[in-house]
Parts: sequence; C-alpha cells; structure tokens
Amino acid sequence: MLLQEGVEAEKKAISLLSKLRNELQTDKPIVPLVEDCADTDLWNQHLEYQRGLLNESDGQPSWFRSPWLFVECYMYRRLHEAIIQSPPINGFDVFKESKDQNFFESQESVMALCTHLQELIRTIEDLDENQLKNEFFKLLQISLWGNKCDLSLSGGGSSSQKTNIMNSLEDLKQFILVNDMEHLWSLLSKCKKARENMSVDRVYIVLDNSGFELVTDLVLADFLLSSKLATEIHFHGKMIPWFVSDTTIHDLNWVIKQMKFCNHKWMSKCGANWENYIKVGRWVYHDHIFWTLPHEYSAMPLVAPDLYAELQKACLILFKGDLNYRKLTGDRKWDFTVPFHQALCGFHPAPLCSIRTLKAEIQVGLQPGQGEQLTALDPHWLTSGKYGVFQFDGPL
Repeated sequence: MLLQEGVEAEKKAISLLSKLRNELQTDKPIVPLVEDCADTDLWNQHLEYQRGLLNESDGQPSWFRSPWLFVECYMYRRLHEAIIQSPPINGFDVFKESKDQNFFESQESVMALCTHLQELIRTIEDLDENQLKNEFFKLLQISLWGNKCDLSLSGGGSSSQKTNIMNSLEDLKQFILVNDMEHLWSLLSKCKKARENMSVDRVYIVLDNSGFELVTDLVLADFLLSSKLATEIHFHGKMIPWFVSDTTIHDLNWVIKQMKFCNHKWMSKCGANWENYIKVGRWVYHDHIFWTLPHEYSAMPLVAPDLYAELQKACLILFKGDLNYRKLTGDRKWDFTVPFHQALCGFHPAPLCSIRTLKAEIQVGLQPGQGEQLTALDPHWLTSGKYGVFQFDGPL
C-alpha cells in the first residue's frame, strides 16, 4: 500500500511540475500559491504588489514580463509546492542527491582543508597578530572561492572542488575586484580587544551553497572561535530546498555527520568539534521564511522585523554568494561605480560584508573605468564565477 501511495504521489508531483514548465515556457500569468504554508500569504501579497506596478493595458504579471529575481524565486517556491502537495513524498528534497554528490566529489579538498585547520588550531596560541591576520585572510579567500561550487550555475552538473584550493590562492588574488578584508580584520580585532569578561561577540554567516562551500564556511567559523575573533557564530540557512544547492538544516547536519564518521583523522576531528559547538551553543543555526521570499533585503524591517532585530545583534554579518548580493542590492542595473552603501537602500542592521563570486549581471562599488576595462578584457566577467569580491559596509 505504501509503495502504491508513493507511486501515485510521484505521478502527482510530476504532473504539477509539468504544468509549471508549460506555464513558464508559454509566458502564462503568474498564479497565486494554493498550499496553506507560513509564507503563502506573503507570497500572494507580493504578487498583488507586482500587479499594482503594471498598467491596465499590460495585463497580469507573467513569466516573461516580471522582474527576474521575482520569477526565479517564484519558480523554486512552485517546485516546493509541487512536492508538499504530494504526500507521502512531501518532505523530499529534490536536490539532495546533487548536493551530496558535490560533497563526496570534493573529498580530497575537504581533507586538505581540515588538515590545515587542525594544524593551525594546534599552534594558534603561538601566532603573533600578523600571522593570525594572514591565516584569517587565507580562510576568507578559501570561503570566497568555495562559492564557485554552485549547482544552479552549473545546471545541476558537477560543480565540486577537485583540487586543493589553498595552492591557488596567490594566483587567484588578481581576480578579487573589491577587497575589503582589511576592514573585516580591523573590525573583529577591535571587538576582540574591547571584549569584557562574559560578553558575547556574534558573527552571523548567511549561508549559500551546501557541499564544499559549506565546509569552507564551517572552517572559517571554527577559526573565528579558535582565534577568539568571535565568541559565537550564528548561521542563517534556508527553510526549504532552494536554488538547487542552498543550505538547509538537514544539509548542515548531514555534512557534519559525514565528516564525523569519516575515516580521515582530521575530517573526523572537525566533524566532532563542530557537532559539539552546536551542542554547547557556540554555533547556532537559524532559518526564517524571509530568506526564501522574493523581497530585496531593504524590505526586511517591514516584512520580517523579527529577523532584522536578530541581525542587529551581530558585530559582523557575512553574506555568502550571488543571490544574497542580488537581494542586498535589489537586483537593479546599478552603475558599476555606485557605492555599495547606497545600493543597499537603507539595509544596515549591522556591519556587513558580501563574499561572492560573480554569477549575475550586477556589481557596484568599482573604481571608475574598472567595469569597462573588465568588459573589454572578458565580456562574460559578470557571470562566469571567475571574479570575486569582499565588499564591506560599516564604520571604518
């Protein structure tokens, strides 16, 4: 009986996904969500808002005539709706196999990274400030280039990290277009020096991809605690499967479990340590429906004031990846030289930094002529994932 129920549920989900594909391909009007979930009303209210932006002669918002960020997010939400309407497979993550494969195919790189981290932690008390700073910059860059491993960019194809990225950091520095790592070091160093007994300095990491990128973020988070640059790390991930490889709580727990029970000494050590950080509350995972809404982040104080208030508790927020950058800047066609602070449109809960490799046609905060020079050199520089930024906004 259960097998038959599963087969019928699968047929229903496929039927709903086929309907979605037809709507997308034929520029049908965007239809309201029907499943009664915590975010349904907010989605449908935003659809009404999109309708209000159109003139009467324009008709209804449709797939080809709506803002790209809105319809892209809407597509992933409809994918989720097709699954949750199809019990008993309503908890199925359609992207899980691809995410797991990315992690397994990156094993050698993960081993090298964990080995480096454990050797670093063993000697961290002996490092002078300059050495500590250099190690911080190294792990920041590893986290940046880990963002290349994006399954939504690769169309679901392999996007694993098969070489030891630490060996390439010097060669990759030339591709960092905005480099505000010094600001991050200055901010966290000041927080560390000003910290009183029992006071808490939180670094928030708004996660992007699971798999190898998530490991790079966890390694950075471990270093921040071990070096006392932070006392707590708060991770923010997605509540539902999103943009193919985005991290959910299930992905985080799965990666840590895989590492803990791995037969590699230092991977296993990392997994055990990270599990303990969560257990004792030094690492905290949050999810919130806002992260899978289509709104730009400047709308957060109005749409999700509880989340905005939570982010205000941070001494620094690191936003990983392209989708976060698009939502930070409203996904607008800004001039390349527009200051990052201006493009945030009033979103300033705490000092923040975008860490992304470029995979979307938006970039601000460049020097005069820099964007034009890059276009002449490489017409695809905005979307190839070849270039990266550390873009900071906050007191200097």
